[in-house]
Amino acid sequence: MATQVRAAQIAIEAVVSPRLDDQLVLACGRFSVDIVGFEWTGPHRLKFRSGIDGADLELLDVLESERVGERFAELVLVSGDGIFTDAISRLAMTSGIDVTVASRPDACSRRLRMAAKSVLHIEFDPSAFMEAA
Repeated sequence: MATQVRAAQIAIEAVVSPRLDDQLVLACGRFSVDIVGFEWTGPHRLKFRSGIDGADLELLDVLESERVGERFAELVLVSGDGIFTDAISRLAMTSGIDVTVASRPDACSRRLRMAAKSVLHIEFDPSAFMEAA
């Protein structure tokens, strides 16, 4: 899993060039928090929650309760999950924030792609890092 976290960070940073003043929020399930927290390099904020959609729900909470539209002009969401569609649509409409979605092309919801101002494609195959049983 540590190798997968490092590979994911490299793949994401290849298409999303973080700046020093960016706020990076990572979310994961509670069983991954130690590995993600320690293996992801650079400044970041880590949120976690149990359950199938735990990580998504944590990010949704940030989008909906932390005045993101008032604090930032741009948002990059690294996910393809359609659960974020309504939240980013509201942000774009109410605050004018520019939303970019970065996702693997085969894993991005059509609704999410349509809601975003732009879409970036991440080249990453998580199954390539699965450990043998």
